[in-house]
Amino acid sequence: MKSSMPKVAFDLLGKPLIRWVVDAAHEAGCDDVITVLGHRRDIVEPLVHDTSVVYQLEQLGTGHAVKMAADELSKRDGYVVVLSGDSPLIAASTIERLATSAQESGCSAIVLTHIAEDPYGYGRVIRDMVGNVTRIVEQKDCTEAEAAVDECNSGIYAFKISSLLSHLDELSTDNSQGEYYLTDVIAKMVSAKEKVGAIIVDDPIEASGINTRVQLAQASKFLQRRINREFMLAGVSMLDPDLVWIGPDVKIAADVDILPMTMLMGDTTIESGCIIGPNTRITDSYIGHDSTIDECVIIESIIDDNVACGPRAYLRPGTHMCSGSKAGTHVEIKKSTIGDGSKVPHLSYIGDAVIGSGVNIGAGSITCNYDGVNKHATTIGDRSFVGSNTMMVAPVNIGNDCTIGAGSVITDDVPDGSLGIGRSRQKNIDGYTEKKNGKNSE
Repeated sequence: MKSSMPKVAFDLLGKPLIRWVVDAAHEAGCDDVITVLGHRRDIVEPLVHDTSVVYQLEQLGTGHAVKMAADELSKRDGYVVVLSGDSPLIAASTIERLATSAQESGCSAIVLTHIAEDPYGYGRVIRDMVGNVTRIVEQKDCTEAEAAVDECNSGIYAFKISSLLSHLDELSTDNSQGEYYLTDVIAKMVSAKEKVGAIIVDDPIEASGINTRVQLAQASKFLQRRINREFMLAGVSMLDPDLVWIGPDVKIAADVDILPMTMLMGDTTIESGCIIGPNTRITDSYIGHDSTIDECVIIESIIDDNVACGPRAYLRPGTHMCSGSKAGTHVEIKKSTIGDGSKVPHLSYIGDAVIGSGVNIGAGSITCNYDGVNKHATTIGDRSFVGSNTMMVAPVNIGNDCTIGAGSVITDDVPDGSLGIGRSRQKNIDGYTEKKNGKNSE
């Protein structure tokens, strides 16, 4: 990956690679997950907080990695599925199929394989005359005949735990890379007259590992199309699906229109009747029914029903747009509540504020919430009207049914029903232009 960051921590549609694998395991019914951590485990461990963790202090191969989990495995019976943290495209249904096949067949191991158009670089799966697996040969150790085999090892297995543990100590580093290969366990099982089977994955891309940023982009495109197809079949419209990016944890109701250049990521929910985009990014937010989000960035915010945002609005964490409210063109809102039917139409900043219902904020108005050290709150009561180009210097409270004159700097509280004006008196200087141009210099 040409990076100091561990590969499995790279994001794929907003989710680290390792989380795709762990979540697929959970979805398949594997409640008991053990994660073997090696390189940069300080970064990876927080990503697998819901698993049992063991450490591989030296990276001596796949067999060595599984051996590090031997103590944990010895406490368990039945079968274990071994997955790779850099293979995020594996489907939960495939994991379930692999586990079920192992249990029903009684094999000591089942190998998940795939047929590759270009098998170079993959371990080759060698079968006997009746189709049982006899060994798996890594690329560097292949003979010419073995290299011609197109059935390849995915690096994903189901093992009978008792049999796996009995053979791990038999592994050696007698190979071209000087590592303990997990694939050698297969050969040990065969030598011990144990049955080893294999199933071929339906879609070879599920077995794809991520080793380069090119492959990361290819995986992103595959998942984008799979996710978008599922949403469209469920009643979501997309003008151009290739220009819509949706994360794996996003929920979208039917009868939502998503326009091009839209990204929906994290724990985001979109209710029915919404129009989202174009040029919109929404992360970890809730969008209520029949709302329109046009050219916006929305992060960790709550948008109620019938809300209009944009074009070009920025809603930062902690924003709550109540029903029927509006955040218009070039508006930024942060950690604030905009009440029912209230409007911040254009060119304004609202931060650390609570705005009541039926309020209108004039263009160019700002809550001055930061004094250089601390943030302070502004409150505006119901049905108040704030004129254009108003500075509200927090902490300050504007009551219900108030009017604030345009161009004001409000530093004191404004009582209910009052007119607040905070600006200097206008002064006109007659003949100023002629004096400036020097015409009265005589």
